[in-house]
Amino acid sequence: MPAMASSPAHRSRVLATPWSGVYGSLLDSGRHFGRHWHDSYGLGQLLQGAQRSASGRGSVDAFAGELITSNPGEVHDGRPLGSDSRRWRMLYLDPEVFAAMGAASGSGTAELTRPVITDARLRLVLARLFARLDAWQAGPTALAALACEQALLRVLGLLLERYSTAVPQPAEKAAAEMATVRERLADAGGYAGAPVPSLAELAAPLGLSRYQLLRRFEAVHGLPPHAWLLQLRAERARRMIASGSALAEAAAAAGFADQSHMTRVFARHFGLTPGAWRPQ
Repeated sequence: MPAMASSPAHRSRVLATPWSGVYGSLLDSGRHFGRHWHDSYGLGQLLQGAQRSASGRGSVDAFAGELITSNPGEVHDGRPLGSDSRRWRMLYLDPEVFAAMGAASGSGTAELTRPVITDARLRLVLARLFARLDAWQAGPTALAALACEQALLRVLGLLLERYSTAVPQPAEKAAAEMATVRERLADAGGYAGAPVPSLAELAAPLGLSRYQLLRRFEAVHGLPPHAWLLQLRAERARRMIASGSALAEAAAAAGFADQSHMTRVFARHFGLTPGAWRPQ
């Protein structure tokens, strides 16, 4: 009697995000997926192996390291190519969320134009987004969520600029507006217990999208809001330590999650540990 063929290997996980209407998935699978569609935008990366799939632009092949996308309602399928399995990670965004976060021009619904993308810069910012989402899942704080949002906006900004039918309006320097944003960050998000304002809360009074705010803030101040806020907290903690405060006390007062978090930020920003500022 012939041996029964074993089912293709298949492992999958749904990954949480800080946002309603956005979810992630991680799949390691040898399955052949039949033709189907999602009601959301999809963006991800093929991590291992290769696959062949149908798309709105015909049959396409994707290989490890390349990015893959799909539009709402776009019929596609997928099967391994050249091996028994492949591994990929995706992020899915409801159209309303995609428009709110990514459509900086407000010009209507955008369509992604490339089902497979080879782009080193976009791959880098997507990898950074996935890393920050992993960090948020390990410790879902408001600051970690802000870092995730900034990373997502960078991804969507590049995606819109390079591979969509909607091109965002060019960013302009707005020093006076961004000074107001900086002051709000300093007042509301720079101390222990103070709520960290979201990008939407910072952008709304100025009539900007979150993507526009992110681009303009970095153009004016040299850092995105999340990194600028961490630098502010590091400076406040440094001054407290130099004045004789204990390390744990300074970390808590400046708004760090704990002393270890403060130490990592100090090493990154100053190249020195917090203890280097203790009075001699």
